[in-house]
Amino acid sequence: MRLLFYIDGRSAIALNWMNFFLDQGHEVHLASTFACQPDARLASYHLTPVAFSSAKRSTGASATAGVQRSRQGGVWSASLVQARTKVRQWLGPLTLPGAARKLRQIIETVQPELVHAMRIPYEGMTAALADPKMPLLISVWGNDFTLHAPATALMRDYTHRALRRADALHADCQRDIRLAQSWGFDKSKLAFVLPGAGGIQLDLFSPSGEQDKTPLVINPRGIRAYVRNDTFFRSIPLVLARQHQVRFVCNTMAGEAQAQGWVNELGIAANVDLLPQQTRPQMAALFRRAWLAVSPSTHDGTPNTLLEAMACGCFPLAGDLESIREWITPGVNGLLFDPADPQALAASILSALEDPTLRQRARQINLKLVAQRAAYEKVMPKALAYYQEISAQAAR
Repeated sequence: MRLLFYIDGRSAIALNWMNFFLDQGHEVHLASTFACQPDARLASYHLTPVAFSSAKRSTGASATAGVQRSRQGGVWSASLVQARTKVRQWLGPLTLPGAARKLRQIIETVQPELVHAMRIPYEGMTAALADPKMPLLISVWGNDFTLHAPATALMRDYTHRALRRADALHADCQRDIRLAQSWGFDKSKLAFVLPGAGGIQLDLFSPSGEQDKTPLVINPRGIRAYVRNDTFFRSIPLVLARQHQVRFVCNTMAGEAQAQGWVNELGIAANVDLLPQQTRPQMAALFRRAWLAVSPSTHDGTPNTLLEAMACGCFPLAGDLESIREWITPGVNGLLFDPADPQALAASILSALEDPTLRQRARQINLKLVAQRAAYEKVMPKALAYYQEISAQAAR
């Protein structure tokens, strides 16, 4: 097959998908919304900025989508990230017609059999405006409907347009298939659920023999507009009041002004490590060492970090969202909490730390669950089968 991916080419997710099809002998073209240097045997590479993505610096292929950020004064505070998200929601749609014209030219040159736009804002919106003659597959990310779609009148309109134009839909949770249909996706069209990153590579994310003897809690989410890191940091003194020895590590928060401010304000520096962005092998090592992984998000589908933590035997705690309940049964293989309530999070952390039987039982359940439902070597062949079905339907 000749495939065109329209995606942030810096992301590990992009590489996971593209490399699978390259390894299978397919012809892969990339139209990236961000400047990148993809480490892949691509048939062609095109830079197609949208919603001011050209303002960000070029990065290597090892970066995680949405994590690499150009910084003013070396830091982003949580409030600045939220403000930046709002600006893109208001002004980003104004850039779509121009981006669509450029993408249409690329599509006419490449003539792919299938175009895969990997999230609704702003790749799916742009691809829908480009209106390719061949099938358009759109992936939904966990906050596309709950955070972005209702944000402004233009975001609502372009979300409707994207869902009406899509020939097929990929989501990482069943909730988003249901929401997509309420936003205009035709129920008669093909829709499928697979982990967003194409599955978990179990040769990398796997358990070790022993976790740290000192309780270690990891927050892998970084500074994001939809992650309640204020709740996370304010829960720490409540935990330390009963469990003095617990350590907390926070990925992608070194040099972040807001994170350092919370640490100083709450007097928890002795128990908290703010880490720079970690590579995937480094994250796997941290998950293997950690007792608990905390995801205090208010908008999510199935976070890749959640599945990676579970694959490493780390006990998951997450915001109580419908999509998360597709993977976690509270009190059985994880715990859920109100992401706006520091006391609720502290109580969940303490409950998990003080119940080794629960952690061990959850570990065994989660290792099997991820292997059965999210292993990369099982997920991506299913993706290939769906691609072939989409093309066959178009041919008919």
